[in-house]
Amino acid sequence: QVQLAESGGGLVQAGGSLTLACVVSRRPFNIYRMAWFRQAPGKERDFVAMISKSGSTYYTDSVKGRFTISRDNAKNTVYLQMNSLKPEDSAVYYCAADLTGGGNYNAEVAYESWGQGTQVTVSS
Repeated sequence: QVQLAESGGGLVQAGGSLTLACVVSRRPFNIYRMAWFRQAPGKERDFVAMISKSGSTYYTDSVKGRFTISRDNAKNTVYLQMNSLKPEDSAVYYCAADLTGGGNYNAEVAYESWGQGTQVTVSS
């Protein structure tokens, strides 16, 4: 497993932007895939975005065109740039790491390591 630490959450008005960061205890380059999930109150934790070891990216439909996942190997950090935020984007956002590549990229069970989460609140 690896240790993950998220930061960058906060309160923002609808239409605004936030950038989340996830510092990884080893170089993201050596991890099969990294992802962001989110969990709103009373709901299940849902997939948001993923970046693979090769740099391929995938997004859930509701954030396509608004969110961008990226990584900086020199800083051992994965980012989630969130633009045009909506109230329905409000949730606790979690960073996750899959070291082995098993399972579907959008499934929680595919990821062995998780951060503590960072709260994102979008006001209308």
